[in-house]
Amino acid sequence: MRPVIQHRWDLSPKEAQELQKELASRIIKEKTFAEIKAVAGIDVGFKGDEAIAAAVVLKYPEMEVLETALARVPVKFPYIPGLLAFREGPAVIASLEKLHIEPDVLIFDGQGLAHPRRMGIATHIGLIFDKPSIGCAKSRLWGTHYEPGLEKGSYVHLYDGDEVIGIVLRTKEKTNPLYISIGHRIDLDSAREIILNCCKGHRLPEPTRLAHLVASGKEISAQPRQARLF
Repeated sequence: MRPVIQHRWDLSPKEAQELQKELASRIIKEKTFAEIKAVAGIDVGFKGDEAIAAAVVLKYPEMEVLETALARVPVKFPYIPGLLAFREGPAVIASLEKLHIEPDVLIFDGQGLAHPRRMGIATHIGLIFDKPSIGCAKSRLWGTHYEPGLEKGSYVHLYDGDEVIGIVLRTKEKTNPLYISIGHRIDLDSAREIILNCCKGHRLPEPTRLAHLVASGKEISAQPRQARLF
């Protein structure tokens, strides 16, 4: 995969916020694909001054692992809520650039539109690669909501004022819900359907669940070839 947008990452927090506002105007909030054959899950961990980003490509909807990639990049941006893409983004891009199989949809352990400036990491990286992307976060960053039902598939809308910025989705019965929002080139109903199809008995969808394991140092096998960790 190759980025189609490039920008500086060595920005001040104020400059980063201004860039987010500019990029937000480019978001496409509609589904732009006909079918999905492969999805990629992306997660980032940290060790010392390094960000460790993992990308795992899976066949859709079978969830068979096709390829993994790992990238380690020095962290140069401080931890600031709402600006995590500037801390994690360079490592994420490096991991995606190593993939030989290009996924149709990117799924991030993080936010998309459910962000104060509508620019979570799923939206930011989706725009950089101009790929359909989904934010699938374990906790709420922004917005208000009611509690969804306890059964799998139950959801409620996540609001910022009167604007729907995502959904709160129960992916496993009687477990904490996930916060789903569009990143780029997808609609919210399609994002919800994809996430549910990727959940195979766990709270987290397989793409981000496995990406977390790879980022943590675990090797997972891939078909048709052995997973390669770079």
